[in-house]
Amino acid sequence: MIAAPSNVGYACINLTLQAEKITTTRGMIKKTFTEKGVQYASQLALQNVQDLLKVVDWNLEHGFRLFRVTSDLFPWASEYSINQLPDFVEIRAILEEIGARPIRLTVHPGPFNHLAGQGKVLDNTIVDLEYHSEVFDLMGLKPSHWNKINIHAGGTYGDKSATLNRFAQNFGKLSEKLRARLTVENDDRPTLYSVRDLTELHERIGTPIVFDYFHHSLHPDGMTEEEAFIMAYDTWDVRPVFHYSDSRQEREDPKARREAHADWLYSPANTYGREVDIVFESKMKELSIMRMRGE
Repeated sequence: MIAAPSNVGYACINLTLQAEKITTTRGMIKKTFTEKGVQYASQLALQNVQDLLKVVDWNLEHGFRLFRVTSDLFPWASEYSINQLPDFVEIRAILEEIGARPIRLTVHPGPFNHLAGQGKVLDNTIVDLEYHSEVFDLMGLKPSHWNKINIHAGGTYGDKSATLNRFAQNFGKLSEKLRARLTVENDDRPTLYSVRDLTELHERIGTPIVFDYFHHSLHPDGMTEEEAFIMAYDTWDVRPVFHYSDSRQEREDPKARREAHADWLYSPANTYGREVDIVFESKMKELSIMRMRGE
């Protein structure tokens, strides 16, 4: 059995329902968007949120009270305002229904988001992060770290301290609602940010640290797992959401990249007696958790 987490969940895709063509990631290439425009984007977005409701209900029926929503609900979301979509009224109604369900929802925008960036990189980051916050607004979710919008601090640009200082400054450019939801996650490379590094950011702007067990194993920065876990845990103002996965290289394929996540789960997450919710990032999604549970 998976030990101790208050709630467990997985990320973005339900493999059981995907086999039935239920998916929340319908999209299109840029050429198609150019040709078919907002009308087609609206159709796909409506189908995506309809299926998200099905996924959420399936999760609740099977004991999953935590779920990471895909960033791809709205195709080419940076190119339009959601409330301008032809199907907006129906989309909003379904999102409100999803938000009323007794499940904790989170998102993890892509690695191209660099809040410590400058110029166009920063502009694009703010647009993307605000889009995620707007989706949670449309769900009726109160702005807080309960429904986290989680990112990595990004590159160091040759100077960790200066970069984190710029991150903190740019944090002030975000909407109040987005600031209330934003979290940061420790990295898997020594050239990037450990839990210890990110505490400096937390002390500046209050952003909680999402502890990733696997990343810590690759970049411990002189700390034990328990020390880093507690350090991250203490930055939260609500029950934390942490991330857990096993190593593909160690468990399944010696030739795999050092940073690759395993398909399945092989070991329980130690929560050191603390209440914490955990997103399991194994590639087999809900199936890996169910197998670990013996289902």
